Amino acid sequence: MGKPNPNQSRLIAYELVSQVNRDGAYANIRLPELLAKSKLDKADKAFTTELAYGTLRMQGRHDYIATKFVDRKFSEVDPKIQDLLRIGIHQLTQMRVADHAAVSETVEVAKLVAGESKASYVNAVLRKVAVSNNDLVELAQLPNLQRLSISYSHPEWVISSFYDQLKDWEEVEKLLAANNLPATPDIVAWPGKSSITELIELGATQISGFPNAVNIDGIPSEFDPIIQRRAGVQDRGSQIVVENFLTTAAGSQSWLDMCAGPGGKAAYLFHSLSQSEPTANFLANEPVPHRAELVKRVVNNQQVVSFDATDPSNFSSTFDRILVDAPCTGLGALRRRPEARWRKSLNDLKELVNLQRNLLNSAYKLLKPNGVIAYVTCSPHIAETKGQVLDFLARHKDMSVLPLNTLPIAHKQGLLADGTMQLWTHQDQSDGMFMVLFKKVG
Repeated sequence: MGKPNPNQSRLIAYELVSQVNRDGAYANIRLPELLAKSKLDKADKAFTTELAYGTLRMQGRHDYIATKFVDRKFSEVDPKIQDLLRIGIHQLTQMRVADHAAVSETVEVAKLVAGESKASYVNAVLRKVAVSNNDLVELAQLPNLQRLSISYSHPEWVISSFYDQLKDWEEVEKLLAANNLPATPDIVAWPGKSSITELIELGATQISGFPNAVNIDGIPSEFDPIIQRRAGVQDRGSQIVVENFLTTAAGSQSWLDMCAGPGGKAAYLFHSLSQSEPTANFLANEPVPHRAELVKRVVNNQQVVSFDATDPSNFSSTFDRILVDAPCTGLGALRRRPEARWRKSLNDLKELVNLQRNLLNSAYKLLKPNGVIAYVTCSPHIAETKGQVLDFLARHKDMSVLPLNTLPIAHKQGLLADGTMQLWTHQDQSDGMFMVLFKKVG
């Protein structure tokens, strides 16, 4: 065999998949760094992104296919070989790449990163995959949960949590399919800093029904208004949350964003209030110092603090409006974060539910009479949404749900009969945001 000559696109895709799976890297942070250091053109960068993100999303399905052709449990296969097979299988089964290229190019990467003998093994397995029928018809015999878990590459506990809310396997299947489709970035024009008109002139497309939202078919970090910090990358679901909460604004109130990092909702709230309610006071809190620095980039420094928000005594005043955009499993944003589905577990859920409860209790103590708390998660899991609502109301008898449908909100998406909101990716083309408003009586 000659000297390894891997294609740069596939080598970078392998590096990303390996760093995400082995070192805990975040794909959306690491990939732009890897691409920036490369000499790839725009088309090759797009190919790398599709291959790397797609592999991470679909690796549950790829592992199932690989298991048919490896000589031991897939979990016992060398980690480098695992990731190489995943990349090869993704090209063979999910992309318009010729079989011979998918195999030979992956083997070239394998020679460089894993050595000749492991490359030979990767070659042998991928050749078997290439000549087999990978339509997985045998899955039809399995119960819905297992079938969908393998077909759509989602952990079973995640699918169960979707079914608990949607109560319909066809709807669940549509959601899983939507989670596997790459999404182009939504951008918000921050009031007073940029406008829809300007963003459209720069090539963006307005999102119908939204006052400040556009979509771009490109890399946000190369979009001038974002470079200049006059607009932000923000999923339309998060924009709905901010715009719905802003309908409760009335003059010179005090606002707190309790868990503000990395700053998307804080920036939109801050700039909106600066324009529409200039006498309002706004404070953003982010407990993690490096994330607080990110918030400072998009909100005035003197309006950003870094406290443990579960302890209300850290704050020197009370507030009329508090946003608790709580840390959560992120099950509503799986299409935008390709590895997220594999990162969280039921143990994480227990810890997060406890943290959410503590944040809500702290917000209650910091809330003025007649004040309003917006509790928000990017998750539809019952324990992080309806469960928290019932728990909070049971412990705080002077709080009640302020039904979103009684407010002059512009967005009717996801409104439920109990006055809360649950967005779904397959229905609303947004992240799966949950929102409820609590009002303090008297």
